[in-house]
Amino acid sequence: MAVEQNVWGFTTEGEAVVLYTLTNAAGAVVKLTNIGAGIVSVVVPDRDGRMADVALGYESPLSYLGDGAAMGKTPGRYANRIAGGRFTLDGVEYVLPQNNGPNTLHGGPQGFADKLWESRVEEERVIFSLVSPDGDQGFPGELAAEVVYRWSDACRLEITYLAACDAPTVVNLTNHAYFNLAGHDSGSVLGHLLQLRASRYLPTDRTQIPTGAVHVYDTPMDFLEPKELGRDIDAPFDALETGHGYDHCWLVDGYEDGEELLHVGTLTDPATGRMLDIRSTQPGVQVYTGNFLQGGPVARGGGRYSNRYGVAIECQGFPDAPNRKDFPSQVLRPGETYCEKIEYRFGTDR
Repeated sequence: MAVEQNVWGFTTEGEAVVLYTLTNAAGAVVKLTNIGAGIVSVVVPDRDGRMADVALGYESPLSYLGDGAAMGKTPGRYANRIAGGRFTLDGVEYVLPQNNGPNTLHGGPQGFADKLWESRVEEERVIFSLVSPDGDQGFPGELAAEVVYRWSDACRLEITYLAACDAPTVVNLTNHAYFNLAGHDSGSVLGHLLQLRASRYLPTDRTQIPTGAVHVYDTPMDFLEPKELGRDIDAPFDALETGHGYDHCWLVDGYEDGEELLHVGTLTDPATGRMLDIRSTQPGVQVYTGNFLQGGPVARGGGRYSNRYGVAIECQGFPDAPNRKDFPSQVLRPGETYCEKIEYRFGTDR
């Protein structure tokens, strides 16, 4: 495994934007950046050995700062939504900035995805680290976080999330890469097949805050068997109308305590034969079909992405869990270590 480190550019404050290039024995490549500890590029072969970049990304490194899509990055301190921009922990109410209607999304308007993380290479791993001070975006306690990437010769991208705090807080970290297995510039992703190991999902209110868990059976939310993303996406169904397509959290079947790396789902492009198998230790998976990608920054190569040109499959804790005692807890206390993993396994159908 070869790891190359280069300066990709500079912020307006003169800080270096770093680009890491990881190349495996097969010539497959992953590129990472210290902006949001994010994925910039994933180049993998199709069934005939032809390489293509299957992760959406921008032409300019500065486009990764402040983008609404959180392209490829690490949202935090709390990924997804917290209702009303507030939660109560140990009897104390904490008020957060509202940046998604009445709610807080991805940790607020200055969340982890728009920070320059410290970074280093250790034994073919790229490690990003960030210290979030007490009161950052309204969250209690100082939080020290790390995101560790490892790219293998088998085209497996392993991501480990670690965090520790000095006071009780909440934390929920994930990756927000958008994938199009036909190639990032190939158009709509709606012909891809998705299968999820999830028999329940979280319907939401009109502001996309979960109202509880229900079964997917006989609904457009059923991906227990492989199904085209586009087959039911425009069906007259409340969840799809609220999200303008898929933008919901499914409950991973078999989840218990987060220690086991469970199979979450598989994304397949029938045209190229590329497959993405996803595994995680986390209880939920948010599937977002890029319903608002249009109008974003210039894409890599100079083009533009339209809506539904990529799909994000975000393994994470449940949205609004800090306000829901019936959801798996995302509370972290001093002396504990937050440790979650995501594994993207790229392959083909032969």
